[in-house]
Amino acid sequence: MLGNLDNEVIFKKAFTDPTVFKAFVRDILGIEVEIDKIETEKKFEPKIGYVDFELDIFAETTDKRICIEIQRVEYDHHFDRFLHYFLMLIAEQQKSSKEYNIERTVYVIVVLTAPYKISEKNGKPILDEVLLLTLNPQTLQGKIRNLYGHQFVCLNPNHPNEETPQSIRDWLDLIYQSIHSPERPVLNTDNEGIRKAVELITFENLTEKERTEAKNKEAAKIVLTKERMAEKTEIAKNAILEGASDNFIAKITGLTIEQIQDLRIKLSQ
Repeated sequence: MLGNLDNEVIFKKAFTDPTVFKAFVRDILGIEVEIDKIETEKKFEPKIGYVDFELDIFAETTDKRICIEIQRVEYDHHFDRFLHYFLMLIAEQQKSSKEYNIERTVYVIVVLTAPYKISEKNGKPILDEVLLLTLNPQTLQGKIRNLYGHQFVCLNPNHPNEETPQSIRDWLDLIYQSIHSPERPVLNTDNEGIRKAVELITFENLTEKERTEAKNKEAAKIVLTKERMAEKTEIAKNAILEGASDNFIAKITGLTIEQIQDLRIKLSQ
């Protein structure tokens, strides 16, 4: 039985292993890396842009040319936060106003374990398994000029796409099945990174301390989820009383139309 990669303790155990980390980076980004140290809960001093933020898993290559951050998100995710992390890792390299050169290439990989709750500006829901963002400029004719290698990758196994490359599919399957089919996962263990990750997060291979910490994280997540739901419900109630539409309330709270309509009924009683 696999440990749940939606759990912070399990996720960090798997992806801070050098074999898993390097294989994951190779398969997702298409680059080979050598690293000395993989850090968790990484912070920068002084703060970047006066914002105190923390990175789940962070590493730099031994030649100091690439820094890679893996961010796991479990709920209430939105792209403003991801974009902020991405840009701040780039900005952090500017040590003084006279030094605008960016020596290291920045990669951010975000792993989402729940379906998207966001939509495009036109209201169309986002249902993509893999999303890519680069900072390279392009001409009016659409030709991309490769000035920067920085890349942001967002992975969400809840929106499968048959065109996703197998190298990425292996990891999306691992993440999804650890959550939804931990007892009988069907995985590509020919991939050494997947094989090592499975070994690390198999329940029997977790220490007593890791099991306890994982259980505590799950309990804390349940409490926090309830608190956030209560907060969203209160915002929705106030918006209903102010005459806001269901679509607008759904957009600002993340509640479903059905949940909002139920609230309307209760408020009218």
